[in-house]
Amino acid sequence: MGKKPTDEEPHVSGQANKPISQPPHALPHATVTEELKANAEDGLSEQEAKSRLEEYGRNELDDGPGVQPVKILIRQVANAMMLVLILAMAVSFGIASYIEGGVISAVIILNIIVGFFQEFNAEKTMDSLRSLSSPTAVAVRGGTTITVPTAEIVPGDVVELKTGDTVPADIRLVEAMNFETDEALLTGESLPVTKETESTFDKDIGAGDRLNVAFSSSTVTKGRARGVVFATGMKTEIGTIAAALRATGKKTRPVKRKPDGSAKPHRYAQAWGLTAGDFVGTFLGVNVGTPLQRKLSKLAILLFGVAVVCAIIVLAANSFSSNKEVIIYAVATGLSMIPACLIVVLTITMAAGTKRMVERHVIVRRLDSLEALGAVTDICSDKTGTLTQGKMVAKRAWIPCVGTYAVGTSNDPVDPTQGDLSHTEQPPTAIKVESENNDEKGGKSHEDLLDDNAPLKDYLNVASLANLAHVHKTEDGWKARGDPTEIAIQVFVSRFNWNRERLTKEESWSQVAEFPFDSEVKKMSVIFANKNTSKNMVFTKGAVERIIGSCNLVRLERGAELTEMTEDFRSTILENMEALAAQGLRVLALASKEYKGETGGDDTAYDRAAIESELTFQGLIGLYDPPRVESAGAVKECHQAGITVHMLTGDHPGTAKAIARQVGIVPSSDAAVAKDVADAMVTTASAFDKMSDEEIDKLPVLPLVIARCSPTTKVRMIEALHRRNCFAAMTGDGVNDSPSLKRADVGIAMGMAGSDVAKDASDIVLTDDNFASILNAIEEGRRMFDNIQKFVLHLLSENIAQACTLLIGLAFKDSSGQSVFPLAPVEILWVIMITSGMPDMGLGLEIAAPDIMARPPQSLKTGIFTREIIVDILVYGIWMACLCLSSFTIVLFGFGDGIQGLNCNGSYSEECDTVFRARATTFVCLTWFALFLAWEMVNMRRSFFRMQPKSKKYFTQWMYDVWRNQFLFWAVIAGFVTIFPTLYIPVINHVVFKHTGISWEWGVVLVEALLFFGGVECWKWAKRIYFRRTAKKTGQADLESMVFSRYLNSDSVSSESEGQVDEKKAG
Repeated sequence: MGKKPTDEEPHVSGQANKPISQPPHALPHATVTEELKANAEDGLSEQEAKSRLEEYGRNELDDGPGVQPVKILIRQVANAMMLVLILAMAVSFGIASYIEGGVISAVIILNIIVGFFQEFNAEKTMDSLRSLSSPTAVAVRGGTTITVPTAEIVPGDVVELKTGDTVPADIRLVEAMNFETDEALLTGESLPVTKETESTFDKDIGAGDRLNVAFSSSTVTKGRARGVVFATGMKTEIGTIAAALRATGKKTRPVKRKPDGSAKPHRYAQAWGLTAGDFVGTFLGVNVGTPLQRKLSKLAILLFGVAVVCAIIVLAANSFSSNKEVIIYAVATGLSMIPACLIVVLTITMAAGTKRMVERHVIVRRLDSLEALGAVTDICSDKTGTLTQGKMVAKRAWIPCVGTYAVGTSNDPVDPTQGDLSHTEQPPTAIKVESENNDEKGGKSHEDLLDDNAPLKDYLNVASLANLAHVHKTEDGWKARGDPTEIAIQVFVSRFNWNRERLTKEESWSQVAEFPFDSEVKKMSVIFANKNTSKNMVFTKGAVERIIGSCNLVRLERGAELTEMTEDFRSTILENMEALAAQGLRVLALASKEYKGETGGDDTAYDRAAIESELTFQGLIGLYDPPRVESAGAVKECHQAGITVHMLTGDHPGTAKAIARQVGIVPSSDAAVAKDVADAMVTTASAFDKMSDEEIDKLPVLPLVIARCSPTTKVRMIEALHRRNCFAAMTGDGVNDSPSLKRADVGIAMGMAGSDVAKDASDIVLTDDNFASILNAIEEGRRMFDNIQKFVLHLLSENIAQACTLLIGLAFKDSSGQSVFPLAPVEILWVIMITSGMPDMGLGLEIAAPDIMARPPQSLKTGIFTREIIVDILVYGIWMACLCLSSFTIVLFGFGDGIQGLNCNGSYSEECDTVFRARATTFVCLTWFALFLAWEMVNMRRSFFRMQPKSKKYFTQWMYDVWRNQFLFWAVIAGFVTIFPTLYIPVINHVVFKHTGISWEWGVVLVEALLFFGGVECWKWAKRIYFRRTAKKTGQADLESMVFSRYLNSDSVSSESEGQVDEKKAG
């Protein structure tokens, strides 16, 4: 996969998958495009791309065999838990207990088979998810820019690259602007390589000197480019060194050596010892896997120690008798404490969880994040495209000497022919929003608006040319590619027929230099030459505050000369910006000037600071990006789940606050907001960054909205949250977001708009860039955490029950002083085999509890073993043991004649009939209790008969709940059904299980089952009462008052500052 069968002739370095006349670096890009039968403008059609994918194969390196069944099978055998079972089997056969040894052998084989198939399926799932989380590429197909998995890129695809992207294949560049790539992986060259498009090179030149080619797997460090793919998969340059990329690290520890390379003997011994320790740790599972997997592996080792102690107690209670029945009982008692299926069930639960997340638009890149998601207390989210739709439309344009232009409603954001243009001479501060569609001079054509309007033309020149988006018409309608913000601006200028493409082809404008957007300066600029006027012009757009700080001239009246920009007029600009921002518009400023310096050479030769100074202010443009329909509901759910949402955006504070209010991040009204915390609720990055860490820590609350946010602000916000003992998730899409994504407890990258560098730094990736998907991820994380708690609680409760029953049961002795066992060794093994593995896997697949997003975040410090879980384990385990021992006692002494026979542990006789009946009753009780407990664990607090609190099916809802999880249902039913053959089939009952068929004892079993249900239900009821009373102490209020109480009440501010850390710890 990933390459076609080997051709007759070996692949030539630098050639295409299907060789063309010469290697692409030796041909002009137009020739390469033609020979590859590509279209540099509209790219391939979807049908052609699919055809080429079938012809050339997937764009993947041959990275080995993938899922390896043999290794999975070895893992099933070579692990600590299985080793214990093998030792038990050896002991059984060693003392001639062939039946018990055979049963243990069957348990081993069953565990291996079930474990193999379940882990094999889990590995296949994880392997498919790894391919989903691989880098994506931006390709032009059918005239539209789309994001496709790198593996689906084919020769002839037109690919767009920007800073932070990983080059998806070998690409012959068609267009490049300030474009540099890091090729260290390929050439070893540590410095980025500047690329060009027009030059051609000798066909035999080395890879490092092919400056018109971007190589697969290299990283874009600067600029942007567009090109045609000519080689994919193993035919790329990186494909030739794929073996080196696949090399794995040594599994042996290195020997510490002196500077001359020599080493003393003890250093070799040290290295061998550390290597042996690593091997043992891997074997036991304590140094591999996620933190939770390692923790549960350590728990298994602890339980192994407990098992040894239990076995010793059994032997000691029988004076260390050499009787084989005593020895095998001791072995079985020890095995009852071994959670053989624990790690397998955990692996399956995680694999199933990651698969479910994909269905909910979340790709998990690191399994550790699954455990972290349920503990998130704060989400720091971007606005554009995450909380909003990312489909921007230019709604307002203000030119100081002309007035305000407005765009009417449009159903297609990229079609410039939809939506009427209107104009008023009033500035935005004087326009009422209600009069949007009632402008004095609405419905004019763009020709009329442009007639004798030089200021508008100057404004449109900036908007059109300081813009990298491409808007054009095809047979299928209007298409656009590029950044959503720039597309919206390009669509706006296209309404005036002032499209960038027309200006560069028909109006003699040609680009000289480009200075891409920088998150620090918050501007982007270009230099264009006009061949008609022989002038070079600088066109700049960016954040309003930054642009007006770089402007010194402005035209105040149409036809008048430029005048010096005063502070008063800067204030006027800011007032108009506030007016637009208050409508939820994202506002950018446009400026320009004539450039009289030297041109030519590399862009680094220009002084950017000088170029972006002394500009002429041209105007403002307001872009509307409506909130996603689901954002408000998702934010509300976050608040109900005890999660605080922060918006960190590059937009103006007014815009950010308007959107934040619409989605519920800030209170719906300012009326009740305390004056002294208003600044803390919505602030700017400049104000936040000026504060020291100590000053930030003294804030009553951290900001809910930070506007004009920079990457360093995001990092400081994460650190501030950590100092308040919060567990933070951070979203990001750009290269500069990588530090904050890595610093966050859960880094969340955008799958559609995110750079590959950001994805690589993240823990999870959102495939739809939607804030609501973050909530999906948190819900799934909590569900998995819940389910892990459920099956661990079930497993350990069962272990406690068996241990107590078996150890306390040693007190029952016959006349010879030998213990009469309440459960036979094979019965113990049967209970382990039937009631643990499959039901626990079913619990791992349970859906989320109805109240899962109404609880506070989980504590990772406490982990799965909360106080509630530990108490539950003891209560359920002891209650089951008490009932089992009581059933044994009732049958043996209550209705029977006590222990009359000898050697009732070894064989059946008339004298031992009562013991065998009592043992059978105890066996059935324990099995039923363990199976019933699995159903009770579906919800750890709600009644088994009322797990869905809002259901109207008062008497039958439990039937639906039981049937819903069919894996668990059939696992429990199988446990019930298989009891009967063990009881009533001759030889199997007396010889193997050491019990006999029962009759009236079923009455005891039914009573004990009712008592078990009653006890569990009473315990759950007591827990509900306790937690309800605890909740009442916090008081009841509407959600907004509860969430924003510290903002809405000035009296709470002073106490909040003091109690912040303690409050977060408690949460």
